[in-house]
Amino acid sequence: MRRETLVALLAPAPGERVLEIGPGTGYYSLEIAPRLVPGGPLDLLDIQQPMLDEVRQRAASVGIANIQTTQSDAQALPFPDATFDAAFLVATLGEIPDKRLALREVRRVLKPGGRLVVGEGQPDPHIVSGAGPRDFADEAGVRFERHEGNRFGFLARFRVA
Repeated sequence: MRRETLVALLAPAPGERVLEIGPGTGYYSLEIAPRLVPGGPLDLLDIQQPMLDEVRQRAASVGIANIQTTQSDAQALPFPDATFDAAFLVATLGEIPDKRLALREVRRVLKPGGRLVVGEGQPDPHIVSGAGPRDFADEAGVRFERHEGNRFGFLARFRVA
């Protein structure tokens, strides 16, 4: 689940608006945010405010100013329909009680043709297997496009159908 692999699958571009759910301490956030400049924000959503505060502080320390944070639940995203060009969740889906609902919510806030990247890896005790997100894809209204990794860790890209 290397950052370079996420960047290749997500394909962020300047001016796009991208959503990251469950950013942790910003391992991926600080790599993606600069790629959206100029004009594109990276919106971070987490249920835990301290995690958002940590990423915001780390971003400020390296001069990244296009990160926006929202404390909320991934099962009820507080954004209008078709807001984002892309979204990603890495080592997060397994921690969400209703995974199907969360993926439907992500689909709702993605623009037509929007990209979704889901990643999971060891040693996360809540890992969703590589096939897991594919099982939910049709129901969520996204189609599987590509998979990188193995049973120990993967990133999978989907696109809004």
